[in-house]
Amino acid sequence: MSREQRAKVDTILRQPRPEGPQPVEAIRAGFRAMMAQMIVPDDIRTTETALGDRPAVLVEPVDGPRSGTILYFHGGAYVFGSPQTALSLTGNLVARTGFRSLSVDYRLAPEHPFPAAIDDALSAYRALLDSGEDPAAIAFAGDSAGGGLTVTTCLAARDAGLPLPAAIVAFSPSLDATRTGESMDTKEGIDPIFTRDSLAHTGAMYLAGQDPHQYLLSPAILADASGFPPMLLQAGTNEVLLDDSTRMAARARAAGVDVILDITADVPHVFQAFAGVLDEADQALDRAALFLTQQLAPPTAR
Repeated sequence: MSREQRAKVDTILRQPRPEGPQPVEAIRAGFRAMMAQMIVPDDIRTTETALGDRPAVLVEPVDGPRSGTILYFHGGAYVFGSPQTALSLTGNLVARTGFRSLSVDYRLAPEHPFPAAIDDALSAYRALLDSGEDPAAIAFAGDSAGGGLTVTTCLAARDAGLPLPAAIVAFSPSLDATRTGESMDTKEGIDPIFTRDSLAHTGAMYLAGQDPHQYLLSPAILADASGFPPMLLQAGTNEVLLDDSTRMAARARAAGVDVILDITADVPHVFQAFAGVLDEADQALDRAALFLTQQLAPPTAR
């Protein structure tokens, strides 16, 4: 059955798309339409709120959250996406852990290029700390570009002298703006979503002429992960960004960080969004939820 499910997901993601680079509004609309098809758990509630100086969406279990906060950063190449498009991910993490999630609506390129997204993510984290939240009860989680933000926001927090969160969970994180991973070539065509050209198109919007050889743009090859909290990096073998995760895991391990590199065979970028359709998605979310509950210990256990 799982093989059939993987084939179904691959077919969905390979549906014909317009030829050539698309204007940003078309990209955003197409992503909203695709993510609106994802299954969101019934046993959660969402509330519009604010965190720092940015809008955010609070996602909670309907029967109330346990102690602990998942600060979530949505995917979308820093150009598209929102807390709403990530609800299948935040909703499933909340439903599985009982923690609340705050999903940040950070500013997007090209209107707001690098480092706007990192600034907004750091501001959101600072606001949580200023509200009295214990960093030992906070985890960063995100997918794709938002997975990248879990790492770069940690770097920015460390640079700012802030305490780091208790854990990082990153789904198919984008961690190398230089696009030098071998998987960029070996997975070309196997990846049903991205090509080198499509990533270059949106990447240029975020970079806005900046050199990608910076640790806040390419942490998988340039960042010092010393002092980082335990990390869970999940990716699929059918994605060009696979080596962003494998190289980040190696850097973290070399820096003495507890890191789990969780690679699932024959699944695409951010396959976890297909929970309820793809067995591997539900299993990966179960593993992520277990990791989070292990790392965000209740106050009495600390």
